[in-house]
Amino acid sequence: MSLLKTKDYKIYSTFLGNLARKLTQYYYSKLNKTFKVSNKIKGKGYDPVTSSDKAFEKFIRNEIKKKFPNHEVIGEEYGYKKTKSEYAWIIDPIDGTRSYIIGNPTWSNLISLNYKGKPVLGLANYPVLKKYYFNTSQKTAYVVEGNKRKKLKVNNKVSFSNLKMSAAFHGNLTLKQQKKIPKILKLMQFPCADALSYSHLAEGKVDVVLQCINKIWDIHPLIPIIKAAGGIVSTWNNDDSIKAGNIIASANKSIHNKVLKILKPVSK
Repeated sequence: MSLLKTKDYKIYSTFLGNLARKLTQYYYSKLNKTFKVSNKIKGKGYDPVTSSDKAFEKFIRNEIKKKFPNHEVIGEEYGYKKTKSEYAWIIDPIDGTRSYIIGNPTWSNLISLNYKGKPVLGLANYPVLKKYYFNTSQKTAYVVEGNKRKKLKVNNKVSFSNLKMSAAFHGNLTLKQQKKIPKILKLMQFPCADALSYSHLAEGKVDVVLQCINKIWDIHPLIPIIKAAGGIVSTWNNDDSIKAGNIIASANKSIHNKVLKILKPVSK
C-alpha cells in the first residue's frame, strides 16, 4: 500500500530533483574552495565536520523552509526543528566527510522525506560525480547524469555464489568479532564508499552492502531508493532499517537471508 498519493510523490520528488541540481550548482559556485575542518568529539576519537557540511545544511534547510515551512527537519549538524507536521526531512549535508576532506569524489548530499516516521522519498546527490539518485514512487527510482535519466533496478537474479559485496565496519567490529565471520571477510572484495555503495546496489553494480553504525541520516534517504529499485534493506539482526545502526542491503531475499545467517555471530 502506498503511503503517499500519486500527486504528492510528484510534488516532493520534483522538489528533490530540483534540489539536487541546486546543490551541485551551489557547491561549484560557493564551496569548491578551501574549507575548515574540526573534530566533533575531541579526546574521544575522530568525527570530522567541515565548514562545507554546515553551509550545505543551511542551504538545504532554507530550500525546505521556502517550500514547506511547516515540515519538521532533522539534520546532522543543526538538530531537530519540531512541528506538528506528519512530514519530516532528514538531512546529511555531506555523507562521507572524510572523503570530502581528502578530495575523494564519492561524497554526497543525502536527504529523505519521512511521512509518519517512514522514509518515502530519498535523494543521494553526488556533486563532483555530477549525478544523483532518487525515487519518484514506491516502485520507481532513477539515476540522473547530465540530461540522461536511467531507471534503477537491482541485480535481482544474482545468486550467492557470484555476488559482489561492498562492506565497511567503520571501526565498529573488533578483530575478535571479525574472526567469527570469515566468510564475510572473504566476500568483501569490492570497495565501499559510504552512500555510493548503496546507490551502486540500486543500480545493479553490487549485490550486497554491509555497513556499521549508520545514523538515521546515513540510511533513511537510501531506504526508499533501494526499495524502489527492488532491493531489500534491514539491520544485521533483520530488524527494520529505519532504526539505523548496522545495515545490510541486498539485491534479493535469498542472498539477504544467507548473509544474515553468516552475520549471526556478530549481530546480537
